[in-house]
Amino acid sequence: MLRPQQAAAAPQKDWTISTDTFFSALARLRDAVVPTPAQNWLKSPAGLWVAFGAVHVLFLVFAAILSLRGEAYSDTFIYRVWASVDFDGSRVSGPSPWVYPILALVPMAVAYIFGPAPFLFLWVLMIAALNTLAVGKLTSWGRNRKAIPAALWWLSFTTIMAWLGFARVDGFTAPVVLIALSIGVASPFLTSFILSVATWTKVWPAAVVLALFTVVKQRVQVVLAGMLVTAFVVVLALAMGALPQLLNFLLEQGDRGMQLEATFTTPWLWMSVLGLGGARMYMNTDINSMQVDGPGSELMSFLMQPLLIAAALLVAALVFWALHTGKRNGGADRTALLLFGSLALTTAFVVFNKVGSPQFMVWLAPAVAVGLSLHWRAWRVPAAMLIAVAGLTFLVFPLFYDLLTMNHAGMAAVLTLRNLLLVVLFVWSVRQLFVLGRNPQAIARHDAAASPAATVTPSHLPRRH
Repeated sequence: MLRPQQAAAAPQKDWTISTDTFFSALARLRDAVVPTPAQNWLKSPAGLWVAFGAVHVLFLVFAAILSLRGEAYSDTFIYRVWASVDFDGSRVSGPSPWVYPILALVPMAVAYIFGPAPFLFLWVLMIAALNTLAVGKLTSWGRNRKAIPAALWWLSFTTIMAWLGFARVDGFTAPVVLIALSIGVASPFLTSFILSVATWTKVWPAAVVLALFTVVKQRVQVVLAGMLVTAFVVVLALAMGALPQLLNFLLEQGDRGMQLEATFTTPWLWMSVLGLGGARMYMNTDINSMQVDGPGSELMSFLMQPLLIAAALLVAALVFWALHTGKRNGGADRTALLLFGSLALTTAFVVFNKVGSPQFMVWLAPAVAVGLSLHWRAWRVPAAMLIAVAGLTFLVFPLFYDLLTMNHAGMAAVLTLRNLLLVVLFVWSVRQLFVLGRNPQAIARHDAAASPAATVTPSHLPRRH
């Protein structure tokens, strides 16, 4: 039994469940599969850019082959049709182009500049260019060697997500958000400006704007940047004669039901699989979405919008609490709060969303990639979870989606596991915010790591995260 003096000297139990055993096993597996010289080469600037180039050339070659046949892929078929009719919703059957914010139409118009044939190739080329800028910013174009493993993680996640990150509008916004988070709290106006452009392309970066507004001192700059981008958007809408449709993207989702892949749809998914309560899957052709109906699903669909808003506001309030409580408990880390807050809010946007499109998973990666570049150990748990989420998502769509829509129990189990991981990720990120408020020293400082002068983790900080 410890004496009082010994008890006081004993190291305090780590704030989180240790994952050292799991990650040690992963490291041994990696070492067994990939020789050490190859690992060292991959972590060099040359290795990173060769791997990056190989992945993107592969997607570009595939896109070129389809384009030479006059074809597109996945949602780019729809985008191409919209561009061909100048985004006139009255001239298309199915979903309207105004389900997206207006800036999403810009890359569609650019990809259609030479007509329908090269649309897919130009679309993928633009995303590849944005990914190049994102990885370049994350690693200071290879000069920050400590950030190269984070860039390799981003590349791995992108590769596993495959066409979900290349054939959807989300593929444009994810690297833009990564660039913004790499700038972070150092320049709130520029970060907010970039995020506002992304938000007017696809709504989800608004979650990151909310996190940024909550953690920085210069909140007026965040608002001014958003207003500046919005003013440009209004002028663009006026020039297009589309001002009445400007906010349609906020209204188009209101009447839709529970999408098949959404987290909260899981009970009705299993009711449909097991043939209970008359639950059924069906295609909503108006919005090109597979949905599930059953007892109580209409009520849940109605409740999801206020639940999503409430979850986002509660997480934002938690970030605000962590900021001010952290100041009293040894110093708030605004960079860490921005990143963990962004992850918590974007995960909330996924978990509490009645729309569960598979490409939504790319929303979660930017905060994790930037976090890994600052403190690998602090972010390795969500990084591992997101690789699993990407793999499970790829199994669901595009590989075996048809089986899922035919009430296949095995694919329903895969989707359920994916959704469970999303809930766990949300809980994990919320817990990080509590820790940052109650005991900021428990997590190695991210703002110190973001400084060029910081090269090592302070020795007085706990090493296990």
